[in-house]
Amino acid sequence: MTEKLAVLGGTPVRSALLPYAHQTIESDDLAAVGEALAADWITQGPIVARFERKLAERTGVKHAVAVANGTAALHAACWAAGLGPGDEAITTPLTFAATANAVVYQGARPVFADIDGATLNIAADEVKRAATARTRALLPVDFAGLPCDYDQLLPLAREHGWIVIADAAHSFGGASGGRPVGAFADMTTLSFHPVKLITTGEGGAVLTDRDDLAERLRTMRHHGIRHTDREHPWRYEIPELGNNYRLTDFQSALGLSQLAKLDRFWRRRDQLARRYRERLAGSRLVELPALPESQRHGWHLFVVMLRLDRLSADRDTIVTALRAENIGATVHYPLVYRHPFYRKEFGYGPGLCPNADAVEERLVTLPLFPAMSDADQDDVLNALDKVLTHYAR
Repeated sequence: MTEKLAVLGGTPVRSALLPYAHQTIESDDLAAVGEALAADWITQGPIVARFERKLAERTGVKHAVAVANGTAALHAACWAAGLGPGDEAITTPLTFAATANAVVYQGARPVFADIDGATLNIAADEVKRAATARTRALLPVDFAGLPCDYDQLLPLAREHGWIVIADAAHSFGGASGGRPVGAFADMTTLSFHPVKLITTGEGGAVLTDRDDLAERLRTMRHHGIRHTDREHPWRYEIPELGNNYRLTDFQSALGLSQLAKLDRFWRRRDQLARRYRERLAGSRLVELPALPESQRHGWHLFVVMLRLDRLSADRDTIVTALRAENIGATVHYPLVYRHPFYRKEFGYGPGLCPNADAVEERLVTLPLFPAMSDADQDDVLNALDKVLTHYAR
């Protein structure tokens, strides 16, 4: 007889909720922010520039342009790329809506290419199928932290003259073929939200090797302002409409402190993720995404795919049961084209990308963050086993 589920009145595995993610803020982070707040500049000052230099050094690119958040990074990149009405940009449906929203902000049309059912990243063959004469950009997303197959995507983009904006919000700290994330695309966007590998509270950045794009990105984040008269610095003009996407110095101070810990944070995530994979590898009730040997996974998320044909419950029932056990399981993501806005505005809906449709209804995100203990992870695994055993056919 199986143990009674908490959702059915049984005793939960944990007495308190274990979230799916959580920031790690330490005493030196607090000290760095305090020092920045006591300085003369708390925004548009020297610490922002220092943070940008360190980001660029870390990823091996010429320029890092810090912005207010990851969505701002995506929007700034689409702006810098010159996307506009009549243009199309190809991306994946398995992402947070911000990736596609940034295209829409520019008046362009997001076009969705299906995913590879094993890696869960956008598939190059599907990109070819989705392309039209109006395609101007490709926005691949390193889902959960696994870098995309840029060896296939970049030559395809170059062949057609598309600009590539890599959404690496999940994969900062990862690598592909020995090269760090950030070094592949024309522009690469990062997010420093608290659930990411490092945080600035809110924040983001765009990485690029191109001087022209870096200049446009810096202009865009500051209302589109250009200073053309060095003798009269109070004079400026706005040739193109930008936005206020600036990051503060005290956020950048936190970012600098966190950046020094990126490898430590990543190593702990990697340990936990590999422990998950070892314990779940033989399961008949869940399937694990592929993990190519050439890729260093960023491990922003740890996702599993339920084998629904062997369960008497759907995905939402499983997640509800896990949460009743005080395991903060969740779902990443509802497919973008299913959102009411995209259905109404562009006529999209279920069935557009069959692989993504089939995967999304099976996806569950399990807790993963550096401060998790092995005992915390054991609670997750025990709760997962408890729930899946109850619903197993």
